[in-house]
Amino acid sequence: MYRALYRKYRPQGFESVVGQNTIVKTLQNSIKNKSFSHAYMFFGPRGVGKTTASKIFARSINCLEPVDGNACGKCKSCIHSFEKECVDIIEIDAASNNGVDEIRELKNKISLVPAELKYKVYIIDEVHMLSIGAFNALLKTLEEPPEHAIFILATTDPQKVPETIISRCQCFSFKRISNDMIVDRLKTVCKSESIDIDEEVLEEIAISSDGGMRDALGALDKLISYTQEKITLDDFAEVNGMITKKMLIAVCDSIFSGNLSKVLEYINKFNSDGKNLIQILTQLMHFLRNNVVNYYVENTKSDYSIENMLLLINLINEKMFDIKRSGNPKIFIEMLLIKYIKDNINNEIISQEIINNNKVGNNFTGEELNKENTIVKVESENFNNSVEENEEDEEYDFDKDFSDDEDEYNSLDVSYGSDINSGMSLSDDSSNVDNSIKLVKNINDIMKARVNNTLALANKKILNEELEKFKLLNDFTFDQEIGYLVCNLLDGSIRAASDNSIIISYAYDSSVKQNLLELDKITYVYNKITNSNKCIAIITDEEWDKEKNNYIKCLKDGNSYVLMEEPEEIYEEEVKNDIIKSSAVELFGDIVEIN
Repeated sequence: MYRALYRKYRPQGFESVVGQNTIVKTLQNSIKNKSFSHAYMFFGPRGVGKTTASKIFARSINCLEPVDGNACGKCKSCIHSFEKECVDIIEIDAASNNGVDEIRELKNKISLVPAELKYKVYIIDEVHMLSIGAFNALLKTLEEPPEHAIFILATTDPQKVPETIISRCQCFSFKRISNDMIVDRLKTVCKSESIDIDEEVLEEIAISSDGGMRDALGALDKLISYTQEKITLDDFAEVNGMITKKMLIAVCDSIFSGNLSKVLEYINKFNSDGKNLIQILTQLMHFLRNNVVNYYVENTKSDYSIENMLLLINLINEKMFDIKRSGNPKIFIEMLLIKYIKDNINNEIISQEIINNNKVGNNFTGEELNKENTIVKVESENFNNSVEENEEDEEYDFDKDFSDDEDEYNSLDVSYGSDINSGMSLSDDSSNVDNSIKLVKNINDIMKARVNNTLALANKKILNEELEKFKLLNDFTFDQEIGYLVCNLLDGSIRAASDNSIIISYAYDSSVKQNLLELDKITYVYNKITNSNKCIAIITDEEWDKEKNNYIKCLKDGNSYVLMEEPEEIYEEEVKNDIIKSSAVELFGDIVEIN
């Protein structure tokens, strides 16, 4: 009769137990020193060797001439203990014998001396399944058993075992077996069984077994039954309801390119083919994890954004429990990926460098750009401003920096103090400050050009740098003079960035109009705090959504944004910088009357 591999290759001695070296050494020493306890508890994940170690230990303590803590296998006791009919090594399945009556029967028999061996060993498997009454019935016997009785309790869930039971046992925590150890063991089995199998398949078996040797041998057994030819990764995927590596890469390509329709098509196909969608999602998570680890550890180039892979790994890991509990995992997974692509991948497309950037870059040297009959002449010097980087990460000296630009600073109604801790503040002498502002008639045209040019030169790295610098503004929110400007900036969100400009959007049109009135001050304060040299484009969130969609469409169509020449500012008559008056007039027009 055919025997399953996990039974056929079950270890018969401590030397064959894999991945539990500390426990094995402790048990062997206790046998050599004859200092073993009357009660043990083995707990840990399934298939890691708890029951196997229990049987080996039971045979070894009964051996008449143990060799280095192991049963010799030759003496009378060893021969008897290896027999299936051995009445002195009793295995009890607590899952099916969990009542008080069964434990009372055990108590009645425990006083009987062993028939053949020196010790009578009771191995109670899945002991956490016993009822409270059964535990209470076992308690006294476990505490003071006869000298010839030894208890070994095994469980995968020690939290369900009463503390009174645990405290009376010598406890050993069995750990998951490493993938390398499982692979080595599987190679030995395959060699013994003359199994032709790819090494990659063994690695996948080890990963899917989650540290359990029994599960790994069971998976190998299933593959042997599936095909008599060489076992490949495709065979492994087919048997376990997974997808091939080629298909997995195709799914990743669709996700990280934002091809939502293709992603949903794949999910529907897998579901129709009877694949396990949860297993495929787990497979995807491990694939991305390997890509990220290889990128950082082995400096392997990745086809996908590391940030996006990390986000997707964390999202799947976070939602896996909810997916498993869901009434319809297919719909849950579809909605999960739709939201991920919408929130992350589309933004990645927005902020990445424009397709064929080199081609567009060649037009920045004075050549004429032509799109839709509009010719714009762009000088390269206008687009060479870059963010200043402090390579030594020194503390920012506001006094020194502000003193260099005192004239410019005062023209923006901003003054600096002599104490560095005073930060950035407006002049205390309001009589010496010019509180007038200049209204720009064509501000909307200017903003339109800045948004266009920012998107034309959008760069992901610069955007990330600006997002980090944006956090520096939080240190100035309570400044008496510039705090309101900083708070106005923090109310918005940076959407895109290039070498010389950024786009900030706001939820409300009123916030946009108010900030445009003081655009020069806001720009100056932002650049000083962040040590940048950026122009700022301010728009509403609604306008940003439109610009984003237009940009995505442009990229998908294979087109490129063309730089526009920013118009010169056209000013209206100067008015006093009364925030209430200027804001009210700007927002509500001539219907406002100021007394």
